[in-house]
Formats: sequence, C-alpha cells, structure tokens
Amino acid sequence: MAVGPKRDIVGELGEAIRTKTNLHFGLYHCLYEWLNPLYNQDKANNWTTSQFSRTKTTPALYEIVKRYKPHIVWSDGDAEAPASYWNSTTFIAWLYNDSPVKDEVVTNDRWGTDCKCKNGGVWTCGDRYQPGKLQPHKWVNAMTIDRQSWGYRRNADSSQYLSIEELLATFAETVSFGGNMLMNIGPTKEGTIVPIFEERLRQMGQWLNVNGEGIRGTKPWSKQNDTLTSGIWYTKKVDAVYAIVLTWPTDILSLAAPIPSSSTTVSLLGYTEKFQWTRRPSSGIDIQIPPIPFNKMPCKWTWIFKLSNLENI
Repeated sequence: MAVGPKRDIVGELGEAIRTKTNLHFGLYHCLYEWLNPLYNQDKANNWTTSQFSRTKTTPALYEIVKRYKPHIVWSDGDAEAPASYWNSTTFIAWLYNDSPVKDEVVTNDRWGTDCKCKNGGVWTCGDRYQPGKLQPHKWVNAMTIDRQSWGYRRNADSSQYLSIEELLATFAETVSFGGNMLMNIGPTKEGTIVPIFEERLRQMGQWLNVNGEGIRGTKPWSKQNDTLTSGIWYTKKVDAVYAIVLTWPTDILSLAAPIPSSSTTVSLLGYTEKFQWTRRPSSGIDIQIPPIPFNKMPCKWTWIFKLSNLENI
C-alpha cells in the first residue's frame, strides 16, 4: 500500500473471493529475494546468520496469515537454504495450532531444501511433477498453461499455450494418481488476465460443472488407467468407478479394468440416458455408444462414464 494505487489489493481480492465465489482463498509467498542484500549476506555466511529470514521473511509470514487469513499458504523459494534457516518448524507449528486459520489451513512442502516430498500438508516435489504412480501422501502437480513460463509473456504465440484438451489430459492423469493440479496463469503487470488465460479457466470451470462428480471427493481406484484402451483414467467413490475418456469412442468403448456384475449400470455424466453394455469374454466390459446429437452432448472435450455396482469396486 506504500506505493502505486495505495490500495490493499490482496485484501480486496480475498474479500471478493470469499463473498462472491465458493472458492478457497490462498496466498503464495516466496521465502527468498534474490537481490536483497541481507539475504545475500546470509547466503555468503553459509546460512550461519539469519538477518533476512529473521527480519523480513518470518514477520511477513505471520502478517499475511493474521491479516488475510488464507486457507492455503503456498510457500516457495526454498531452493537454497534449509528449513532451520527459515525457522519453518516454529512457524508451521503456530500455523496449525494457534493461528486464526488453524482448523482449515493447508500448506505445501516448500519450506527448505530438506522438506520437499517429506513435509507439508501436500507434496509438490518439483514443478510439473507427475510421478506416474500412486504416492503415499497427498500431492500437487504445479504446472502452467504457458508451456515455458510462470509469468505473462507478451511475445508468446498460441502454440506455446496448452490447449484445453491437453490440460484435461494432464488433469485426468494427475487425479487418477491421487493428486491435485495447480493450473498457473500469469497476469500482466497491470493485474489483468489476458483472453487466452481467461478462456482456459472458463473452459475448465465449464467442464467441472458437468464432470465434477467424477473428480471432487474421489479417490484413486485399484487401477489408474486401462490396459486395453489408451486414454482412459480412473477415479472412484464408495459405490462407483469413473472412467475419464480423453477421446470420444465410436460404437463400443472396451475397458479391461472394470468387471461388471449383473446389477452394473453405466451412465455418462451430464447425460440422462443409461448405456447398454456386455461383459467381455475374458475380463472387462464393452459399453455400447449410441449416436448422440451434438446438442445433447454434455461437454465438448474429455467425457466421464460412471460405472456403478461393479464386482471389483
């Protein structure tokens, strides 16, 4: 608030999100500052001094939590110094036990060079992390719509942005392995969101409005993807398995992983009619795909089939 518009834009954003959306408000905080002379002095001293962390980083962390009450505290800038330099354990103990958001706050694992994939509410392990297998802890794929940058680039062309199909393919794989996806965009220096980023965000929201049942509140299934048909990813809830289909099937969708029972039902999220199916001779299920008019299709990309009452739920 000391310069520029003299406005608390972080506070205004938090208030707007809380009062006008159903989203959770979170804040990103970078631990270090590359050009700060106090930080560089501590670095030259091999972290035996802590002038920067003690006088700048630690007070800032306490201030933003007390002032803005974020439900997510996303830490970054941990690539050089250990957690002991940042006094991370003391701050996180306060955050989870005594802070104004102690009952709902979530943190990541970027609190020092010795923390990634070891400590924190969710693990990030590295940017664009996609482990390819189930993890023992909740994790996040922190990635960007811009293939090359976390910030806005005036010289980027359209081929350098991920399409909605590519984003949904990444999302499906991430969720099937038990992860969340952080889909980063870079605002301009004036704080505006350029049309291509807005389009991707709106497309993702439109898709989730139809298919959220197969994403929110789900857990990884015993099978993450299908061995018979490519481009199929799975999630599950108590009584159903969800098959996330990247390419619309023609005539028959053949799946090896789900084993149907006599009471199995198959439906498409966002579509009212049930689908006919037959058991495959060896194992799995063949789902008959009827012709569906364009105006009856529930979404434009990446569809989710719900399979209820399977033998191997």
